[in-house]
Amino acid sequence: MAVNIRKPFIAGNWKMNMTISKASELVKTVLEKSRDLTEAEIVIIPPFTALYATKKVFQGSSLHIGAQNLFWEDSGAFTGEISPTMLKDAGCTYVVIGHSERRQYFGETNETVNKKIKSALLNKLVPIMCIGESLEERKKGETISKVETQITVGLRNFNREEVSRIVIAYEPLWAIGTGLTAAPSQAQEVHSFIRNKLSEKYGNETGSCAIILYGGSVKPANTLSLLKEKDIDGALVGGASLKAESFIEIIKEALKAYKEK
Repeated sequence: MAVNIRKPFIAGNWKMNMTISKASELVKTVLEKSRDLTEAEIVIIPPFTALYATKKVFQGSSLHIGAQNLFWEDSGAFTGEISPTMLKDAGCTYVVIGHSERRQYFGETNETVNKKIKSALLNKLVPIMCIGESLEERKKGETISKVETQITVGLRNFNREEVSRIVIAYEPLWAIGTGLTAAPSQAQEVHSFIRNKLSEKYGNETGSCAIILYGGSVKPANTLSLLKEKDIDGALVGGASLKAESFIEIIKEALKAYKEK
């Protein structure tokens, strides 16, 4: 199952928000307002407790559901964790791995990201691998070296076919939940590096077909300018995905950007 058809890709990461009832209400509205937006890949990423209920709402539609994390074992004595087989059973297609908040608060490393991606792929889940630098690292000119390390270690020992099934999300830490956003040219520079790195290591076809998202205070007002850039395929949306109106507007702006590329 390769994920290498480049089209607008918008994923809404709800983080630790939404009860089951509120999640169901939100996704009902998103489903209703997105019926004519089938040219985009739309992924809803609720908290674990709302996965099954959310999936039931849009069963049979073109929307997809993803999880915010997983553990690399299928079962066992790992209290508080959730396995890839559980996510599949709940209806997930995608899973976010290595989000900056997981790295910052919960000890996620490039090595654990690698193990989780491997497990996701084995269980036919599509990983959305998150990478990005801190403000201090950007100020020191270390953005590219940080991203290169995250890619190198995160994708260690994967072959070309496996990498073709991975979505990458570049999310500068300094732009997440701060209201700050990387300028389109800044984001494009990193996205271009990522694509070239994938081409260099896994072949031109893998690099050119890779889906690379931008994440970091994405909202309707900045979606068009970001996604018009050559190597930015979509967005990993945080706060703006918690309101149906703003999330739908981002999808519409993404479709508009693709037409203008």
